[in-house]
Amino acid sequence: MANFIKHVGKVGDRKVAVVFREIPGEEHMCLCVYTETLNQNIHDPLIAAIESEPAQRSEDGLADALNKNYTRDGKILLQVLHHEGMLKKVQTEQVLMTPSPKASIRLNKLNEVLNEMKKGEDAIKRLQEMDESRGLQDPKDIARRMREQQPLIDAAKAAVDAANNPAKAATPGVYGDAELAQQRLQQAQRMAAEARGLLAESSRLEQEAYSMNPALAPQTAPAPAPAAKKTRAAKAEVAVTPQSILAEMSPAPKKAGRPRKTAVAS
Repeated sequence: MANFIKHVGKVGDRKVAVVFREIPGEEHMCLCVYTETLNQNIHDPLIAAIESEPAQRSEDGLADALNKNYTRDGKILLQVLHHEGMLKKVQTEQVLMTPSPKASIRLNKLNEVLNEMKKGEDAIKRLQEMDESRGLQDPKDIARRMREQQPLIDAAKAAVDAANNPAKAATPGVYGDAELAQQRLQQAQRMAAEARGLLAESSRLEQEAYSMNPALAPQTAPAPAPAAKKTRAAKAEVAVTPQSILAEMSPAPKKAGRPRKTAVAS
């Protein structure tokens, strides 16, 4: 075993493995497995999963690693632990994490540290994204600049028209229906050209963003599978995921309203 192992600790004198270090809605609680109560069919694969590289890379617990490892008889570890009722809710302050013989920390304190680090990493990531976006033009800024420059463009065109048509310039501000219609048509054509330019620029920026960070690209949802009738045997074999276990263990939202009054016998 390595000198530093994550996800292991004690509750009192009993050894535990932390599967989820926090439960949504009950962040003061975690989900643990008492390892000393497990039979060899589950215990040895569980220890191997804890020591695996994916588990040691994870900061949130063992759930993902256990969902990819199997008992000796070929069953998924996480599903077996869940179906057999071996995942136990424990207060985080009662769990003493023991990553090495010379190091220990209460799980509630460890959660505080990890959550603060995660907030800092999110802030660093946002700053990096802002730095990477420098030099790229925002379509909104392009549209704003074009609107600001339009009066100057119109004034220049009016000056050219006045120089070419002195008679028309002698009666400034007076336009016939044909001239007004032509003016509106030109304005509509300019707006259409601006819109096409903005759409092209927007598409280019999107492609650049996806090439810089492919994770931002929209994912195509798979087509839903046709519904099939479930038998009792099929229901018993429904796959268990870390998310489904957390949803099941998390407290149900409280219903609004006053409690119902019960009649008291006289």
